[in-house]
Amino acid sequence: MVKWRGREKSDNIEDRRGAAGAAGMGALAFLLIRFVLSRFGIVGVVVLVGGYFALRQVGIDPLALLNGQTAMVSGGQSRELSAEEEQAGDFVSVMLRETERTWGQRFAAAGSDYVEPGLVLFSQGTQSGCGPASSAMGPFYCPADRKIYLDTAFFDELARRFGAVGDFAAAYVVAHEVGHHVQTITGISDDVRQRQAAVGEVQRNALQVRMELQADCYAGIWAHDADRTAGILEPGDIEEGLRAASAIGDDALQRQAGAEVRQETFTHGASDQRVRWFTIGYREGSVAACDTFRTDKL
Repeated sequence: MVKWRGREKSDNIEDRRGAAGAAGMGALAFLLIRFVLSRFGIVGVVVLVGGYFALRQVGIDPLALLNGQTAMVSGGQSRELSAEEEQAGDFVSVMLRETERTWGQRFAAAGSDYVEPGLVLFSQGTQSGCGPASSAMGPFYCPADRKIYLDTAFFDELARRFGAVGDFAAAYVVAHEVGHHVQTITGISDDVRQRQAAVGEVQRNALQVRMELQADCYAGIWAHDADRTAGILEPGDIEEGLRAASAIGDDALQRQAGAEVRQETFTHGASDQRVRWFTIGYREGSVAACDTFRTDKL
């Protein structure tokens, strides 16, 4: 069990789990704009957008009103969170804070500042800077707003569906998404996107696999510091993380779905690859060791 209770929480958590009607708001807005554009043209859209911001200024969420709600922008939650949800939120907040320590120290040692990511907790669905988000998508990082989006119910699915039991398995998920943030602020993500734009689908997938495996390695770096510096890990925690990495490998997911394992369709890496790169990050504790783009062996 990760020794997380009583530790400092992150200030970069946005909890939307108690907000009703979060799912589908992006789609609702899109349909409304399309309707106004078809009936009234661009002038109608301008009026609509102007009205939207006017209502926001006085604290009213127009999308909530359209969905039959009267929620205020700065209002409280529309439902109480369960004790389990509260605990999951606290756990994620502490884990995010621990990643902030790790990367803040490492960036400082390299002579630069670490720009911390935000983390949005949601239930079922919400809106992200990258478009609508749903629980079915799983946890993800949005480079457009530099936020991680996470439905804490995923942790239950991780244990129930994938057999990845334990709180470190959940910590690994957070650390992996933070790894994508590190890739974004260091320019790696932009470089990969440019390279992907110039190649075909198979090569795009191969580049994405290398990106995901590097994020796994960065998660291993956090585990290295959590174990050796922060001292929050206990025996068995790393094994929990390895089980999680193995359970969500592309080959494992394809087999679970009853599909043929096709390496050319991989976007995150095979189970053994994900385990290997997490382990490299954990053992080496070095960013240089996580260069998945300059190796022939993944």
